[in-house]
Amino acid sequence: MVRSGPLQDALTIHEAAETTGWSPRMLRYIERNGLIEPRRSPAGYRLYGAAELQRLRTLRELLAEHDLELSDVGFAMRMRRDPALREAVEGWLDAKPERPADVPAADWLSFEQEKHQRLLEAVRARQQSQEPTPETA
Repeated sequence: MVRSGPLQDALTIHEAAETTGWSPRMLRYIERNGLIEPRRSPAGYRLYGAAELQRLRTLRELLAEHDLELSDVGFAMRMRRDPALREAVEGWLDAKPERPADVPAADWLSFEQEKHQRLLEAVRARQQSQEPTPETA
């Protein structure tokens, strides 16, 4: 596409979607997750140049070659940017299962089952508190 003026050498989000095979919605998702950062026109429209198209192409190749999802790459980026998250995940990966000292071996299974029950109840309660009620919907 040949243009003159401020949009020279850039595609709109719809043109980029047509060129790359990613939908405009997916391009926004990719941007929101920090995987690509298209520049903006003075009016605020996303502009995709050769560099952005290359990143989108190589992202698609990366996903296909390694059987990844976008969320996998987004999580890898979060790990790179957040040292506390990286440390927590590495700690979990390195940890070995170990029975708590105050739990007898014969009780360890039931101890873990009870901990899971409490965790699941807390997750359900948090989800229910976030669901819209008829008054807030």
